[in-house]
Amino acid sequence: MPLPVAVPAHAEPVPSMCWRRTFPGQDVQVRAARAFVARLLAGFPALDDVLLVLNELAANALRHTRSGKAGGRFTVEIRRAPDEVTVSVTDQGGPTEPRMRPLADSDDPDALAESGRGLLTVAALAASWSWTGTPASRTVHAVFTAPATA
Repeated sequence: MPLPVAVPAHAEPVPSMCWRRTFPGQDVQVRAARAFVARLLAGFPALDDVLLVLNELAANALRHTRSGKAGGRFTVEIRRAPDEVTVSVTDQGGPTEPRMRPLADSDDPDALAESGRGLLTVAALAASWSWTGTPASRTVHAVFTAPATA
């Protein structure tokens, strides 16, 4: 009787996961959003960067859109694939579009203001970022890749 032949098992692709949660438009909810994401992404190598960017995006939603007004809200969505994470924050829109302020011009003291640099932080930490939407609702996305393992 011949011995059984080993048949290689087909590796199933790891499915992407997606989570979404809406938070009241209050400053204290930014911390709640960070805790939500920290639990979901425990063990992700770039978790600290993800949480810092999430903090910036949620704070921007509250500061610059109707999400920060009475009764406002913002939504956080996390998409996790085997090699990357996308963090998205959806706000309730406002009069301006998300944009990065240029780096400070040393001759202009107002250009050295501490605020207004959040998207520079996002651009520095995320592999990429983008936004979509209209004046009624916008979503800012930031993508993070997992560092290659040796």
